[in-house]
Amino acid sequence: MTPLEAMERINVVLAHAWMVRTFLKHADEVQDDVEMLEVHRMIFDYVRALEPSYQRRDAQEYLRRARGKLPKLRKQAEFFAREYKRVSDHTNFEMAARSLSGVVAALEEILTSAPPPAAAPAEAPSDTPT
Repeated sequence: MTPLEAMERINVVLAHAWMVRTFLKHADEVQDDVEMLEVHRMIFDYVRALEPSYQRRDAQEYLRRARGKLPKLRKQAEFFAREYKRVSDHTNFEMAARSLSGVVAALEEILTSAPPPAAAPAEAPSDTPT
């Protein structure tokens, strides 16, 4: 998978995460729960962190940011999957938790299939003695 293909696949997966975010942002059940509010905020932060590099079509930077922010998103997805029942056992919350866990799994799969980040170019040796 090329970096550009990985970027496009991730962008589609993140559309699912955004729907979970929207559901949680507007769910009355989580409005007074500071920990639950962090879930939709982390989704927002993850997506918005990738957006500028997507707009520039800079797949290397996009993938670097996606990899760097993934542990925080994974932590929130695990928290939500573990804790959603304390705010509501409604099927909508269960499906949102499954969906967010599926997003993280898909991101991990795509990022594993994508080439590793390009190494920073080495500086050319200077002709000037030091």
